[in-house]
Amino acid sequence: QDQLVESGGGSVQAGGSLSVSCEASGFPYDKHCMGWFRQAPGKFHEGVARVSRDGVVPYYGDSVKGRFTISRDNAKKTLSLRMNNLKPEDSGTYYCARAQSTSFNCPPGDPTFFDLWGQGIQVTVSS
Repeated sequence: QDQLVESGGGSVQAGGSLSVSCEASGFPYDKHCMGWFRQAPGKFHEGVARVSRDGVVPYYGDSVKGRFTISRDNAKKTLSLRMNNLKPEDSGTYYCARAQSTSFNCPPGDPTFFDLWGQGIQVTVSS
């Protein structure tokens, strides 16, 4: 069964750092672009970051560029997001997601291009 399981997250004050991780199972992990999305209460899913199949090409949402770093380990089938200089507006539920296509590069950061989702993990940044 294809599955994504997130871990990490938590609470931190503004300016602090957190990491979230995702472990994949049940599918050929290195054949898919992977991404992180987040959802704040009352808002739609927002694309945070994606990374190409080989981990070489990252893509970031404008609001997190320069502060967040996405990485993947294909041998361990894991995806990570390091978040620095966090702001209260970064708060939300963070989701790991798999791109439906097996193209080498990532599709746009639109949730409709992603077909497998983790259960989500909470990140809270206080001011």
